[in-house]
Amino acid sequence: MNKKDVADIRKQFKLNNNRMKIKDIFNVYVMKESSEIYHQESKPFQMLEQEQQELFLSNFKKVLTGQLDVKLFELKFQREAEDHTQLLLYDGLQAGDVEDWKAQMLVIVEKMFKSAQHTEDMVATFIRCEYFKPTKKKNEEAEVSEQDEVYSHQFILCSINKTMQPKKTLMFDYVERVFKYSVIVDPIINLASPVAGFLFPCFTDNSADVNHILYCAEKANQPDEDFIENVLNGEEIITAQEDKAIFEEIVKQVVGDQVDASTLANVYEEINRIIDENEEEETPKLDYKDVERVLKVSGVEDVNTEKVETAFQKVIDDEKHEFKASNIVPNYNTKSIKIQTKVANISISPQDLKYVKQVNYNGKRCLLIEVDEDMVIEGFTLIPETF
Repeated sequence: MNKKDVADIRKQFKLNNNRMKIKDIFNVYVMKESSEIYHQESKPFQMLEQEQQELFLSNFKKVLTGQLDVKLFELKFQREAEDHTQLLLYDGLQAGDVEDWKAQMLVIVEKMFKSAQHTEDMVATFIRCEYFKPTKKKNEEAEVSEQDEVYSHQFILCSINKTMQPKKTLMFDYVERVFKYSVIVDPIINLASPVAGFLFPCFTDNSADVNHILYCAEKANQPDEDFIENVLNGEEIITAQEDKAIFEEIVKQVVGDQVDASTLANVYEEINRIIDENEEEETPKLDYKDVERVLKVSGVEDVNTEKVETAFQKVIDDEKHEFKASNIVPNYNTKSIKIQTKVANISISPQDLKYVKQVNYNGKRCLLIEVDEDMVIEGFTLIPETF
């Protein structure tokens, strides 16, 4: 799935939306001490009160919120596993009877809490949905409605949430005119911050991909490896942060630890060019041949295939590894690089690195930034100095 696919599904979670039909919702309450199921409840989603629907819809959006390879991860299923989650989800998706669907989901719940210990009671929520996506963009002048031709996608979404104890409060009773201590013992389900979640199946080119599942981590760049392997039965993944660190280490192995700013700017500019050229397609990936070409066109000398292959083998022990281009451009979403010093922290776009230099002045290292206009600080224009 790409970010557009995820965003399109996420924005469908709203009330009275004829493009998204949520059939059933299944809530399972699990005790923290024993990891036993204390209560389970299933009903058609439309039977919930509107306020409840709004709370859950907001929660489902949270599960699908975040950058790919940072908070959201497309996992490939392992080939073999006991009570394979892929089969459980597939059978649950195909189940005509609600009880059959619930039975499959309960097996997954048992896998979730079999070994994991939690400090709070937990709630796992499952929904079965059907999502209708128009085959064509809306045409205001066309006589045929955009809804006449649609792709139909069925999926299961799960959200796992902690419970919280309500805060102690002091209340004033207007009738009796006394202050009262409020005692509320019912736990609150924190729907605003799911600790994990997933969507099955993934969708590629408007087709269901049952061999992959979209996993949501609680925190950026901190996927739960145990949950991925033992609950979802997914293969090992690399986060965007890890992918970027691996790329940087490989480049260091090829060009050395030191590099001038203009060469670094050329590297990022070339990768950005690759991303821009493939904007409408799947996220481009770079193998060792692409890395070699990027370094050569960026002005790095003495680069050859053998040196790059050796760097891949030494750093990641896999010369066939492919980098997602969007992962290795620094802060690609904000298009900025941070230069941190004791005196100041500066943010600059990757393509503007060529205007930055480290120079020696009076025996001291200085950061030199080339600018076209006068520098203004707090309304004062700085006087140019010559050295």
